[in-house]
Amino acid sequence: MSTLSNVETGRGQANPPSVRVAPDTIPEAVSALTGVSVEYVPAPDKRWYVFRASYGRENKAFDYIVADGTFAYIAKRYTRKFVNGKQKKVLEALIPNLLFVYTTDAKASEYIKNTPPTSFLSYYYNHFRLDENQKNPPLTISNEEMENFIIATCNQSEHLKLVTESQCHFKGGDTVIVIDGPFKGTEGRVARVSGQQRVVLSLSNVGLISTAYIPTAFLRVK
Repeated sequence: MSTLSNVETGRGQANPPSVRVAPDTIPEAVSALTGVSVEYVPAPDKRWYVFRASYGRENKAFDYIVADGTFAYIAKRYTRKFVNGKQKKVLEALIPNLLFVYTTDAKASEYIKNTPPTSFLSYYYNHFRLDENQKNPPLTISNEEMENFIIATCNQSEHLKLVTESQCHFKGGDTVIVIDGPFKGTEGRVARVSGQQRVVLSLSNVGLISTAYIPTAFLRVK
């Protein structure tokens, strides 16, 4: 596995497409620096927090958090860049500076406020809500949305895109599920993006993510 990779891949492929068992298909989080693995296990006292890392240090934060025994995720994709005059495929964050951390409220606060090695982290706030103090609360993502997001992005396809509404020409309002191929299990809406048929999923208050090209035969209306 590349030391830049944030997950292991290739697990949980035996389940039929009509059954959604996302936690079983989500790869373990693996710290590149320590080799520590943490499995995603849904728990009633944990939520998906969105953290912002300054100066592109999301990988550093990821390694610390996973080594601490907490599941974290960074969506990545391969991209082609020229390195020393040669074109190479390298991994980069799909959503720069953001990482997603599955933890308790107390532990999230500890990472943000009381952990010197992660002092460059801050909450990503929900600007569409106010708490009891009339302030924007830290953004949290539902388990269902995060599981769908991880299924769609853990293959690290170079064709993954973070897109805007104006870039998507949606084909109706039905939710579909991808039943075959590298994006199997992904749920979203069919749209033409960059001239190709793709599936677009939403991550609330973060953005829209587009898969690679998906043939119609690989789609089923949910």
